Amino acid sequence: MEQRTKKRHRIIEVEQDSPAEQAGIRAGDALTAMQGEPVQDEIDYQFFSSMESVELAIARDGGDFTVTVEKEDWEPLGLSFAEPLTGATRTCANQCVFCFVDQMPAGMRDTLYVKDDDWRLSLRSGHYITLTNVGDREFERIIERRASPLYISVHATDPAARVRLLGNAGAGNIMARLRALHGAGLRFHAQIVACPGYNDGAILERTLDDLAGLHPAAQSVAVVPVGLTKFREGLAHIPPYTRDTARELIAAIERRQEQCLARMDTRFVFAADELYCLAGMEPPPEEAYEDYPQIENGVGMLRQLEMEYRFAWEEPPPIRPRRVLLACGVSPAAFLRGMLERYPLPGVEVEVLPIGNRYFGETVTVSGLLTGGDVLAALQGRENAEVLLSGCMLRSSDEQVFLDDMPLDELRGRTGLTIIPVGNDGEELLLALAGVGGRI
Repeated sequence: MEQRTKKRHRIIEVEQDSPAEQAGIRAGDALTAMQGEPVQDEIDYQFFSSMESVELAIARDGGDFTVTVEKEDWEPLGLSFAEPLTGATRTCANQCVFCFVDQMPAGMRDTLYVKDDDWRLSLRSGHYITLTNVGDREFERIIERRASPLYISVHATDPAARVRLLGNAGAGNIMARLRALHGAGLRFHAQIVACPGYNDGAILERTLDDLAGLHPAAQSVAVVPVGLTKFREGLAHIPPYTRDTARELIAAIERRQEQCLARMDTRFVFAADELYCLAGMEPPPEEAYEDYPQIENGVGMLRQLEMEYRFAWEEPPPIRPRRVLLACGVSPAAFLRGMLERYPLPGVEVEVLPIGNRYFGETVTVSGLLTGGDVLAALQGRENAEVLLSGCMLRSSDEQVFLDDMPLDELRGRTGLTIIPVGNDGEELLLALAGVGGRI
């Protein structure tokens, strides 16, 4: 049985006139418990802080004491701590056959090799987790703290199939965990990384049956095609999706959507944009994505981009005529061409430039995994054009660096071109094409 260790969280500041100050708490004290329970992390702190009446256990040089703080449920306690309450990120306990980290070459920055699998990040930021590194006592805490919604990598509900996929003998109990969340009234979104020969066909149908049976606790399911790089020596063989197999998978998903819509008033399961790109198919219309529950998982991003672009195109800003290269991965290129043909900007000649991924291999076709070297190779010999590229290729707006650590300014210097990163927003793209601007 896991034990909840008692931690001392040193307070460095108490906000003036806050409930904590009014209760007599001061800088230099240490918080050790709330409502009689140890404070493990920010999850515990925020959970108890939301109460109108909360008992705090305080350690002070003159002795330990407890104090009850009365406040509004929305009102923060007003405490700042010497160390963040988040703690260290919890890492993965699996050896997934499809793990992307295992398919990366050596020599990249250290953060790219971190395999996080932290339910607290799932709650705060929508990270997908497997729950295999969560013991029974910690799982009880998830339920006690009303952690909802979570984002859960299910992949397969068949125990043997999930154990095989995750390379973890304890991975087969996922349905027991999901039923417990359902029984507690908590909600979650699920994802399935589709791997041909591992979790497709009858196994996929069972997974979707099981998850649909947990609706509305199970809010939605995304089916995402496996990502395969050229660095798979010594790893399990997984065949990539082809145009035909991607179409077969989409057909199975769309059949399931019809059933769910009739029975549950939601399509429930959604195919990632990447599947439609691999299949050479147009993504579904806007209404098929409902309220975009899986947008951060690459489900509906292209259609949302077009919707935003179209709204901006209907009342465009002044346009600066010129020639523009729109650099992107291979997958979205056809969709972007079609969108720009449907909504042209007078005087702006746009060439969509699909860039093959030399670094990870040609089977990697999304924009976000292109490196500076890939873009440099594609731009060789190009002259007299402004280049727009997706900001998802860069680490952040503050650190404009590609995955291979090439700075954006270096790419500009080596090509001699004006290169503008643009965020994943249709209005921002239109403004950049019109010559008004562009930013991440």
